[in-house]
Amino acid sequence: MHIEQLTVGTMSVCCYIISCEKTGKAAIIDPGGDENTILAVCKQNKLEVEYIIATHAHPDHVCGNAILKEQTSASIVMHADEAAFFIQPEISNYFSMLGLPQSPPPDILVKDGDTITIGEETLQVLHTPGHTPGGICLYNAPNCFTGDTLFVGGVGRTDFPGGSMKDLNSSIRSKLLTLPKKTVIWPGHGYGGSKSTIGEEARSNPFII
Repeated sequence: MHIEQLTVGTMSVCCYIISCEKTGKAAIIDPGGDENTILAVCKQNKLEVEYIIATHAHPDHVCGNAILKEQTSASIVMHADEAAFFIQPEISNYFSMLGLPQSPPPDILVKDGDTITIGEETLQVLHTPGHTPGGICLYNAPNCFTGDTLFVGGVGRTDFPGGSMKDLNSSIRSKLLTLPKKTVIWPGHGYGGSKSTIGEEARSNPFII
C-alpha cells in the first residue's frame, strides 16, 4: 500500500491518500480541505479514487467530502453510529459554529470488523468510540490510521458532544494497544508528530490511562 500524507485545511488535518500500487485503486481518508491539492496528487499518480472514508464526522475532517465526491464519484464511507449521531439537528447546529461544510450522507455504512477493499489491499474497520460515538480507525498491517482517537503523544478531545474519556481510553486499550508494537500509527492531526508506533505510544503517551 502506498501512503501519501497531506496536511490540509484551516485546522491542519492529516489527510491520507492510500492506494494499491498494483491496480491504482485509491481511497482518501479525512479530506479536511484543500480539495484541489488532494485531486492534483490523485491525478499526478493516476489514481482511481473509489472511497472517501471518514474516521469521524467532525467538519474539519469531512469538509472536503462533497467536492471530492462530485469530482471523483467515490463513495463516502462512515460508521453507522457516526452517521446517526451527526444527522441530529442539535448536533449539526452545534458544529456549524466551525463555519465548515458537513459531509453529504454516507453511501456506505460500516461497523466494527468490516473490511474495505482497495484493489488488492484491505482496510479493517476498528470501531473506536470516545472522541465521537462512531469514530473508527483503519488497519492495514503494519499501518493504522487513527483519526482523532490517538495522536503522537496525545489523544482526541472528549469535551465535544458525544465525547467520552472512558470510552476513548477503552477503545485505545482494547483496539489499538493490542495491535503489534511495530504498527505505524498515522494520526488525524500532527500535533506531536506526523507518525509514531503503537509500541512508542504505549510506552510514552502520558494521556493513555
